[in-house]
Amino acid sequence: MMPTEGDTRVMKQRRKRDGSRRRYGAAVVTAALLLTAALVAGCSSGTTTDAPQAQTVTIAHKFGETQVPADPKRVVTVGWTDQDFVLPFGVVPVSTREFFTEYDNYPWVKSDTDGKGVTTWGADTIDFEAIAAQKPDLIFAIYETVDKETYDRLSQIAPTVIQSGDYADEETPWDVQLLTTGKALGKQEEAEKLVAEVRAKITDARAAHPEFDGKTLVVDFGPESGGHYLLPAKDPRRALFTALGFKTQDVHGDVSEERLDLLDRDVLFVNGATQAQMLASPAFARLGVVRDGRTLYTTFESNLSGALTYSGPQALLYALDVLTPQLANALAGRPVADLANA
Repeated sequence: MMPTEGDTRVMKQRRKRDGSRRRYGAAVVTAALLLTAALVAGCSSGTTTDAPQAQTVTIAHKFGETQVPADPKRVVTVGWTDQDFVLPFGVVPVSTREFFTEYDNYPWVKSDTDGKGVTTWGADTIDFEAIAAQKPDLIFAIYETVDKETYDRLSQIAPTVIQSGDYADEETPWDVQLLTTGKALGKQEEAEKLVAEVRAKITDARAAHPEFDGKTLVVDFGPESGGHYLLPAKDPRRALFTALGFKTQDVHGDVSEERLDLLDRDVLFVNGATQAQMLASPAFARLGVVRDGRTLYTTFESNLSGALTYSGPQALLYALDVLTPQLANALAGRPVADLANA
């Protein structure tokens, strides 16, 4: 049986999370070619100049440092969600990693690209040839599991910014990723303002809803076809719930139908299925958190699911507007809105 689009998306996200993908694609730029190009570009017809070079920005990461040229013009994103951290600075990448096919239709993306969306170089494995064909002067590969070999090959194409060594692969917090991106683009002050804006909105939400603090919220990810995957505490896709004061369940990863009791906590957020799809399971329907109306449902196709997955600053602001009142309703015993298309 062919997998559904939902199955494919879940498999892609889980494969992305465990960092076990193999890297394919031939290297298309060698160090010798790069050196030749640099020499040709730097030489004049028998004359020399003393003009100072443009100031560079140094970005420290898990494999050392990257010198980023000032005012990059051709940015390519390789991390699964990196484009969402580049767009807020008025920089539209020349090409991005394809992930959610709905990305161009998200309201914040439409706003940042004048409705044109972004182009993609491919998906799943890193295609070095396709990336090199974009002639980038800067590559972002932060939200991706990058080993030393991959970093070296990307760096042969253009200066490459990856995550720091302070976090596990693909667990860089949104604010750290935003500040790193802003610094690399020469827009650190703008980055700090964006971080402050999101943090202020989160603070306001927590102040208005002290009942969130200490409650356990479970994110059941991708259960459309009967599987259940509970997101762990440091997964960026549940970072907003943690920021709002919710605790994470003790157990994470795949859960069988026989252990659905692990979902039965204060609040349940189902990301990747409708209420009708979930209630088809008698074991799920019997859970107290479901019977009492403390469960929120959204589909992968929704703007909300995209906002929680990409988690750039504008995406988080969008998710806060949608989620905050519904989380309050769930805890207060009031009816919760259908978020399938939110």
